[in-house]
Amino acid sequence: MNIRLLTAALSAATIIICGCTDNRTSVSSPDGSITFEISLNDGTPVYSVLQEGKKILSNSTLGFTLKGEENPLALSCVELIGRDSKDETWEQVWGEDRFVRNNYNEMTVRLSENGGSARIVDIIVRVFDDGFGFRYSFPEQENLKKFAIAEENTSFDFGKDLKAWWLRRSVPYYEDYGHHTPMSQVDTAHTPLTIEAGEGRYYAIHEANLTDYAKMSLTPENNGCLRAVLTPWSDGTKVYAEAPCVTPWRTMIIADDIGKLAASKIMLNLNEPCVLEDVSWIRPGKYIGIWWTLHKDFYTWYYGPRHGATTKQTMRYIDFAADNGISGVLVEGWNKGWDGNWMKNSTGFDFTQAYPDYDFDRIMKYAASKGVQMVIHNEYAANTEHYLSQIHDAYKLYSSYDMHYIKTGNVNLLMDGKEEHDGQYAVNRRRQIVETAAQSRICVDEHEPAMPTGIHRTYPNLMTYEGVRGQEHDAWEPEGGNKPEHQTVCPFIRGLAGPMDYTFGTFDFSNPNYPFCRVMTTLAKQLAQYVVIYSPLQMASDDPFAYEGKKAFDFIKDVPCDWHESHVLDAVIGDYVVTARRDRHSEDWYLGAITDENAREMSIPLSFLEPDTEYTAQIYADGPDANYENNPESYTYSELTVTSSDVIPMKLATSGGCAVRFVKK
Repeated sequence: MNIRLLTAALSAATIIICGCTDNRTSVSSPDGSITFEISLNDGTPVYSVLQEGKKILSNSTLGFTLKGEENPLALSCVELIGRDSKDETWEQVWGEDRFVRNNYNEMTVRLSENGGSARIVDIIVRVFDDGFGFRYSFPEQENLKKFAIAEENTSFDFGKDLKAWWLRRSVPYYEDYGHHTPMSQVDTAHTPLTIEAGEGRYYAIHEANLTDYAKMSLTPENNGCLRAVLTPWSDGTKVYAEAPCVTPWRTMIIADDIGKLAASKIMLNLNEPCVLEDVSWIRPGKYIGIWWTLHKDFYTWYYGPRHGATTKQTMRYIDFAADNGISGVLVEGWNKGWDGNWMKNSTGFDFTQAYPDYDFDRIMKYAASKGVQMVIHNEYAANTEHYLSQIHDAYKLYSSYDMHYIKTGNVNLLMDGKEEHDGQYAVNRRRQIVETAAQSRICVDEHEPAMPTGIHRTYPNLMTYEGVRGQEHDAWEPEGGNKPEHQTVCPFIRGLAGPMDYTFGTFDFSNPNYPFCRVMTTLAKQLAQYVVIYSPLQMASDDPFAYEGKKAFDFIKDVPCDWHESHVLDAVIGDYVVTARRDRHSEDWYLGAITDENAREMSIPLSFLEPDTEYTAQIYADGPDANYENNPESYTYSELTVTSSDVIPMKLATSGGCAVRFVKK
């Protein structure tokens, strides 16, 4: 199958310490650089983390307050009950790196009440060379069966007010700019939250394997401390649970340079291996679609004289995709239910019935004959009950044409009119959709999601997610479009959580219907983002007319979406990013460099290339007169013969970029 163990796991060793003690229990990373220890502080369990003997986190709290109880669980006993280690390498179905090493040391610590109900909670800790993850486990026990969590009392106490990059929880769908402030000024932040620790060091707090639980956010508490905040149900309860059960992993990357921060695989390693026996139908690729022209108001989603999803127009997109090696075509607004009131009347959506001017059967058969996959849009306006009532019939219909891709939509502030997007209810409903899709061999591009936590390792048909302030904001945003620094921040906050369906690829920067708004990049930066911002499904979002006769479109056709290895070569969050990736299916390398509103000159060593080998560097660069404000379309194309000992000079325009393909000679 897709999971291939290359190194045998080390055998487990279990240690039982009887009795209730307050001795420190600790576990260190395989290289010994990071130590995680649990102890008692005034009779309450806390944890601390040390790097090279220096404390990063100190006396950070653990535990829960259960609903109906005024005080936290009185977990005043600490026992080490087990140890384990593993060193294995597994292969991703798709990803930024083909092979992932999973190397950790583990301990399991039992926290228990001393007297009273004698309830117990286990903490499973895994420490890697680049960070750690821990989760709570509620074993089966007589005095704790069904219960409800009022608060999770986990905290991350750094002891000083470090600078952080973060997204506001108050902004819907995670579509926020990254904010750069001291931790004390964080206004309840989503994770991932990235911390600048000084001297080139970074920490990133997130979670892994969010299953049957509420998403964790962070809020400041005291000086240098961040406390977990769970998204509540509408009745105020955070999580409903029944023992035995486990929580998601609470994770932290510890990196001494920004490249290692981006390269960490802790989140993926803390998810379960792929559960699908056959993954041959899951294929990364690029798609075009009737989408960007809708956002620019050239056409409408709803049926009428300006309807975008017509048979004639869709055929044009299919032909263009087939002629240019683009594997998919997205069409939004094809199905019945789009009208001016669709968010409030989402039960009007029909996921098998098309509008009269969209010949569903003809289009599906025509796409199949051309070797093109239709990415079928299923906007259900966060009405999961209505969607699930049709899901089996819809997926059966799509599969009958050998079509394997859908794009879901959840545009509504509450799921089913009652629950938040990343609460336990919504997490479970979305998982049900992904599992049902897998049974029908359907891949999912999930929009308005819960923040990714690595579930795509277990269900690789969950291929990509939005959950980012993407390029549609550049069509109609009253503020004028995404700020030039935005793309240089995304890889180091939202990008640490997993793939982003950002939907770049603009070549035509005119916007006559919304002249106050525009894409605030150069064309070369649009190309470079295919390397810098990762997704196994990438969109070339512009109308095909915009690409015709443009040499720059060759880069979009060439650049892959599945990689053998990836490296952030250089970056300053909010200023610039330089990323190199090697194609999974050839020996070609690709490089993308992007900058913020400041023009920038840089020299890029090519030491990532294979030594003693010549490559042809196909370079798409900003033109000498390019700038994002009034000349974004200016670019140059050139070729050079290079080796790994060479250095490429680059001049990036304001909000500019450079994209390079390295073809091995």
